[in-house]
Amino acid sequence: MKNKIIIFVCLLSFLLISILLIINKENNTKKQSSSVKTVRVAEVAHTIFYAPAYVAMNKGFFKDEGINIDLTLASGADKVTAAVLSGDVDIGFCGSEATIYVYNSGEEDYLVNFARLTKRDGSFLVSRKKYENFTLEDLKGKKVIGGRKGGMPEMTFEWGLKQNGIDPKKDLEIDTSVAFAAMEGAFIGGTGDFVTLFEPNALSVEKQGLGYVVGYVGKWGGEVPYTSYNAKKSFIKDNPKIIDGFKKAIDKGLEYVKNTDSLVIAKDISNFFPENSINDLEKIIERYKTNDAWAESTEISEKDFNHLQEIMISAGELEKKAPYDKLVYKEI
Repeated sequence: MKNKIIIFVCLLSFLLISILLIINKENNTKKQSSSVKTVRVAEVAHTIFYAPAYVAMNKGFFKDEGINIDLTLASGADKVTAAVLSGDVDIGFCGSEATIYVYNSGEEDYLVNFARLTKRDGSFLVSRKKYENFTLEDLKGKKVIGGRKGGMPEMTFEWGLKQNGIDPKKDLEIDTSVAFAAMEGAFIGGTGDFVTLFEPNALSVEKQGLGYVVGYVGKWGGEVPYTSYNAKKSFIKDNPKIIDGFKKAIDKGLEYVKNTDSLVIAKDISNFFPENSINDLEKIIERYKTNDAWAESTEISEKDFNHLQEIMISAGELEKKAPYDKLVYKEI
């Protein structure tokens, strides 16, 4: 009888301990979930060019900073800025030129860039004809689908042409009437001799045997805060921990991509691009790595920000430079 009582007491104690452990685990889970802040982000395009950001999401770098990313696609920098200004999203991800346009429009709660991801244009020049030794001189007399007028891809392309002695107004025709998302289709449909395309679109055209990558626009445009994260001035002021945590997560993503094999990165981001094979993803990532497309860190230097504005002025889209100290967030 005594042995049975001892066994019963032991079982009861075990049961009570188990219940307490379960309750404690549930409480910890609730505390963790309540400390994680969901941040709504609108990206300007869904492209492998943004691989470090997708790595940061997939590897849990944002979760480490108490941030859960709710990502949506808003094709075009104008649509991204509209979403941020209206409050539909908290953070925008697009070309830094968009924040300059907003500031110059007189918006009181203007957008501030706080973290860059890319430091060069992400588009490749694709030709309908195969060239053995392509030079920009081969563009003379040709038609190029160049992207939206006033957008960074088109302005950077024009800048690169001018730096190489090509007049974008007289020496060739640049078609700016085709929307960003429709550029590949327009080229495949027969428009233009050349087109500037981001990845995976450039590789897609190559694989179909309908075009050939002959150059990298980012090489001709130089270093700029090409694609950056921005938020309203008021949001940054009210949420400094989120902004700094966001920057840390992106910095981890940039560092990881820099030091990791392209095949491994391809597997890391494959769930973001299920329509692309691992082999294609690896090839594209290596292409961007080779061309030094990604920033070393999220910091935006005044030199690079001014160069971006020089490109805009050259394209006739900006009369005078906007103040760096107002449009670029500096961590205190």
